[in-house]
Amino acid sequence: MKACIGVMLLLLAGAPASMAQSDPKPASPEGTYEPLTAEGRLQWFAWNTFGPPSLAGGVISAGWGTLLNTPHEYGTYWAGFGKRYGMRLTGISIGNATEAGLGAIWGEDPRYVPAGEAPFKNRLGHVVKMTFLATGRDGRTMPAYARYVAIPGNNFLSNAWRADSDSTIARAGIRTLLGFAGRMAGNAFEEFWPDVRRRIFKRQSEATNRNAGEEATDSQR
Repeated sequence: MKACIGVMLLLLAGAPASMAQSDPKPASPEGTYEPLTAEGRLQWFAWNTFGPPSLAGGVISAGWGTLLNTPHEYGTYWAGFGKRYGMRLTGISIGNATEAGLGAIWGEDPRYVPAGEAPFKNRLGHVVKMTFLATGRDGRTMPAYARYVAIPGNNFLSNAWRADSDSTIARAGIRTLLGFAGRMAGNAFEEFWPDVRRRIFKRQSEATNRNAGEEATDSQR
């Protein structure tokens, strides 16, 4: 437990501050930044809470917990799945609302800005870095203080209504680490999925053109 808390404190305190000092450049790859409006902040909250990626993640998380029957108080049937899904959605909602609300006060932009045309190593580093940093009002990176409150806050606060076996400090610490890992995974998806999608569509287009060419050749015979 002490090791878990120690790792968490290093992630939440030391790493973000050092990274912010080493990279004062604007978050936008083009060097321009458009501040997040109140409407945009609300849209960010809605998408990251109720959007398809979040809902799909809830299905996977609740399904896995139901399969393993953890926490055991919820059971292994549909009722248990619903409780696990609702518990995760409640935590995500609280966390995102906290990050969006405090971020508005502190001038933090929770959106992820892809690194753009850069070497893979740099893009991967950008994914990790922006897990702990946010974009400030001036377009420069800064420690994501609202996120540091939101992710641990919702995981420790939810101990008040979680099942007994899942409401310990150690379990809340683990959920906090997983929360940052989930944010990192989401950043990676936004960074690399457009490339994967382009390659998939390109292959489909090439296959379609090849099939059309073969059909045209066959019809001429």
